[in-house]
Amino acid sequence: MIAGLHAKARQVFPGLLVAAIIALASQFVAEHYGAPAMLLALLFGVALNFLGSEARSRPGIDFGSRTVLRLGVVLLGVRISAEMLTVLGWEIILLVMAGTVVTISFGMLAAPLFGFRHRFAFLSAGAVAICGASAAMAIAAILPRDERSEERLIFTVVGVTLLSTVAMILYPILAESLGLDTRTTGIFIGATVHDVAQVVGAGFSVSQETGDVATLVKLLRVLMLAPVVLVATLVIRSAVGAEETGGKRPPLVPSFVLGFIALATLGSFSLLPAPVIAVASEASRWLLLMAIGSVGMKTLPKDILNVGTSAAVFLVAQTVFLALFILAGLWLLAGFSPV
Repeated sequence: MIAGLHAKARQVFPGLLVAAIIALASQFVAEHYGAPAMLLALLFGVALNFLGSEARSRPGIDFGSRTVLRLGVVLLGVRISAEMLTVLGWEIILLVMAGTVVTISFGMLAAPLFGFRHRFAFLSAGAVAICGASAAMAIAAILPRDERSEERLIFTVVGVTLLSTVAMILYPILAESLGLDTRTTGIFIGATVHDVAQVVGAGFSVSQETGDVATLVKLLRVLMLAPVVLVATLVIRSAVGAEETGGKRPPLVPSFVLGFIALATLGSFSLLPAPVIAVASEASRWLLLMAIGSVGMKTLPKDILNVGTSAAVFLVAQTVFLALFILAGLWLLAGFSPV
């Protein structure tokens, strides 16, 4: 077992070392020039994206964009308190749930207009509505397989990742132009950006409070994966047949979400000592910088050119629909006024 761990550590070390250097460089530039560290980490990572295909660095980059990200999100739980949970309220929780359901419905209904059937419609809409690439992989595991299953999954993962990266940069600017306060901006970002990494990057590029709220709202969306997959298993399989999907299904509720909830619960009941909270919070920040850098190194915008234009437009339409729905809901519920 020890030998296996040593071999794994040697395998991921080169890529993680590059991610750590990106994190250090981003923090250095941020402290000296005032730019958002998260955004810098993403841009530095994109500038080094050729390393994402290198045999020596790729395992560590993959590890950083997945495992390190999840650990960073888990440790974010120490920042969540009962007071923060009350900030959202049932109205916002219901808005987030409604956004998931309505976006998936929109995707299923609009798919014929773009020339797609129910499989790609549900796959892409679920990825947009819930949690990006993670949701795409979970949904793909329950869909009956055919000769284009892999193609649909790869495009969806690439598409939502690229759209998340674009949203990470544009949504904070959009929120500021609309006059949203820091808290409402966090709700908007958490309820609309697809992937957890980009939600964290966009949220904390605005402020600490925005990042905390955005992460909490995003994890509420992630929790929607369980009921959506359960319902889809019953409805879609009964409609198209019971072919084997193949492959191992991912857990309905990711373990990192459970870890986040566990730490948030302990923090809400004041069961974590202040030094533990301080250390975990700082560790979370550095881990997320490394994760964002890793995501950047895996981002290849040219990949989107390998798929059909209609599929790309379809994903963009769903993304825009979700953003408009959440903005409309915030306008009705939270009462922000665009300036």
